[in-house]
Amino acid sequence: MSTQKTVRQSADSVEENALRLEQDKAEQIVDALNTELANSYVLYHQLKKHHWVVEGAEFLPLHEFLEEAYEHVEEGADVIAERAQALGGVPVSGPSNQEERATVEFEGEDVYDVRTMFEHDLEMYGDIIESMRGSIELAENLGDPATAEILREILVTLEEDGHHFEHYLEDDTLVLEEATH
Repeated sequence: MSTQKTVRQSADSVEENALRLEQDKAEQIVDALNTELANSYVLYHQLKKHHWVVEGAEFLPLHEFLEEAYEHVEEGADVIAERAQALGGVPVSGPSNQEERATVEFEGEDVYDVRTMFEHDLEMYGDIIESMRGSIELAENLGDPATAEILREILVTLEEDGHHFEHYLEDDTLVLEEATH
């Protein structure tokens, strides 16, 4: 184990970056990216929880869908963290720091019926989509089209997955009514 005790960069600082984005602009964008990163991990953990606890006749397809959804969120989070670092920032990390930084709230430890879990997920997707659109606009306005493009690509996946949650919540079904009571 290393005996090095020197902090190379404090967690809430933004250093000069090789991408030549002005310091004050980089600070604003890194701040937005860290919010998006924190939101992503709150959503990730909620989806992971639902993946673990989903039950019922549709267990397997829902279990697999949730796995795909949380993997998409994790992939996007990784890209966001790497962009924050490239702009001279430190990606927010650690569950307590992410929870504190997030603008969305984890539903808690209780287990709900599938419809309620998916309603919670869809609500969080909507909040994150709105936040990400704001971060894209901020990056564009500050002259960082690359960050805006990165976030747009993540946004497309979030919107697609959110739309799939919406489909699952529709009231049309092939399951007979007597099978649900």
